[in-house]
Amino acid sequence: MSSHDYLMESDEEALRLELKTDAEVVRRQARWAGIQPGMRVADVGCGPGITTSILHELVQPGGSAVGIDLSAERLEYARQQYGGPEIDFIRHDVREPLELLGQFDFVWVRFFLEYHRTNSYAITQNISRLVKPGGILCLIDLDHNCLNHFGIPERMIQAFQRAVELVEKKADFDPYMGRKLYSFLYDLGFEEIQVDVAGHHVLYGEIRESDAFNFLKKVEIAPKKVGYDFPEYAGGFEEFLEEYKKEFAGPRRFTYSPLILCRGRRPLP
Repeated sequence: MSSHDYLMESDEEALRLELKTDAEVVRRQARWAGIQPGMRVADVGCGPGITTSILHELVQPGGSAVGIDLSAERLEYARQQYGGPEIDFIRHDVREPLELLGQFDFVWVRFFLEYHRTNSYAITQNISRLVKPGGILCLIDLDHNCLNHFGIPERMIQAFQRAVELVEKKADFDPYMGRKLYSFLYDLGFEEIQVDVAGHHVLYGEIRESDAFNFLKKVEIAPKKVGYDFPEYAGGFEEFLEEYKKEFAGPRRFTYSPLILCRGRRPLP
């Protein structure tokens, strides 16, 4: 994979991203970060646009929202589903200069930096230029991503761990991005930094269809992209998948990932 390839790319990625987005959780996180009516908001890595639409809702009356992404397909979907007079979607690589986009009162970066392990700080530095003086930058990512499981076979846990290690090396994915966010804001000179830690993908008992679909796509797509062949299983991926569908759906299974939220304010001149 090249550094410009998206690890989770598939024909169903827009659907996966939409299904796994809990609107009430996004509202709660954005309010915690300081979003207010009347703000101009940027949603970096907006994907299919559902989160941008939620942020747009929260800045009414008088606010506007811009979703920024590199995928032309998901941006077209976002425009069709969520576009409007005060909500726009722009195709742009946030590793490139951003001055033409202007500045924003509130910049939201959720589940994006984890796909850019090597250049995550430089990308955050570039994104921070979107924040107007006195504005807010909110960074949200997982830590120990996809690595905390109990109640499933040991060889399946080992497969998860080894697959994530290979994805980290070959796809520039960072399963530990969450723990780095505070230092990014600190090193960039942001003030009034706040941090919150919560649980994400907390799965126990009967699994919801949206969570089952999300995790199924993770195990179907990411390992194949990096060539992981599931050596723990004599029958390779197909044998793993058969056991996964049986065991991961079981009500005894417990899975979670720590979610780390950081917000800071860009200093006034």
